[in-house]
Amino acid sequence: MLIDQDHNHNKNIKDFLPKALALQVPSSSTMLMLRIYYDVIPRVHKHLEFWKKKAERIPNPELRKQALLSIKTKAFHCEGGSIYGLLAKQEIEQIICFIVAYQTISDYLDNLCDRSTSLDPKDFRTLHQACLDALTPSAKCINYYQFRQEQDDGGYLMELVKTCQNVLRQLPSYHVIAPSLHHLADYYCDLQVHKHVQVNERVPRLEAWFERHRNQIPQMKWYEFSASTGSTLGIFCLVAYASDPDCSEELATKVKTSYFPWVQGLHILLDYFIDQEEDRIGGDLNFCAYYNNGQEISERFAYFFKQADRAVSCLPHKHFHRMINRALLGVYLADEKVNEQKNIKKTAKKIIRSCGGSSLFFLGNIMIMARIRYRKILA
Repeated sequence: MLIDQDHNHNKNIKDFLPKALALQVPSSSTMLMLRIYYDVIPRVHKHLEFWKKKAERIPNPELRKQALLSIKTKAFHCEGGSIYGLLAKQEIEQIICFIVAYQTISDYLDNLCDRSTSLDPKDFRTLHQACLDALTPSAKCINYYQFRQEQDDGGYLMELVKTCQNVLRQLPSYHVIAPSLHHLADYYCDLQVHKHVQVNERVPRLEAWFERHRNQIPQMKWYEFSASTGSTLGIFCLVAYASDPDCSEELATKVKTSYFPWVQGLHILLDYFIDQEEDRIGGDLNFCAYYNNGQEISERFAYFFKQADRAVSCLPHKHFHRMINRALLGVYLADEKVNEQKNIKKTAKKIIRSCGGSSLFFLGNIMIMARIRYRKILA
């Protein structure tokens, strides 16, 4: 449960907001931030607390450690992704339930692969079958750990998968978005396999993978393509729209082609940008390391940002999607990791300037949010 005092504080402030706003998709920065504070964040942490308690009961110590770490250190992934719950209007609760469960699967498996006792592609592929099964209500769960030493998670991963399946089963337009969902998830799972194998195999595998797909995507480098496949935002957007019985195949296709590669690429490139020192120390692959210098990074990030804005202009609620693009800049470039890395602070400032001053609104508000987060429940 959320802390009672904070819960009551949220309730009192929400009483001053027109109830009709709960049935609207925010179209202004101020309203978006209010809805994030009072409609999204409390729901996210309620669900995270549920999964934290489940993770604490995992029998295997290594699996338990990685499950708890994924929740403690990557909660902001669920917070950010759950903003798409606002697109579902009155169905926000079930959509956030899905988003938190799916993102928790992603973060948990990423931890298992990053700090893995295995370098076996079969292991990574089988682990990430959970991501595909979670998007397929009819799929039967398998032993996702069959190619690794650690086995007993007490049903944790299977329950996450089934939670996602249960939500999708109730969506009136699931059948409409299913092909696009699986297209994006296939990309995501391929990336997780290629980037976690033995160090000397990673780049050759990723470059060969890029060559197989380069004729189907806009012109970019292999590491930019890889980054674009590593985001779950397109999946969350599709699921939110599928809560509407009138969701069409045309809309599903537009969401997929606007979020991949541009919005998702912007998202993951920013994620790698702030993790450069951390990845260097940990020996992890970082796509930003393949740019020539900070100037090239700022220019390419600005290009992805402009293309992302252009791509989402064809979607319903285009102002909402454009605000998400700006929020991505705010969330990542306001992160304390930027101040801790002197070599990227200057580049971060260039990115903000080249992408427009409105992003500063989110920088300030995300900083405030960071101070009032419900961290006690995740401590």
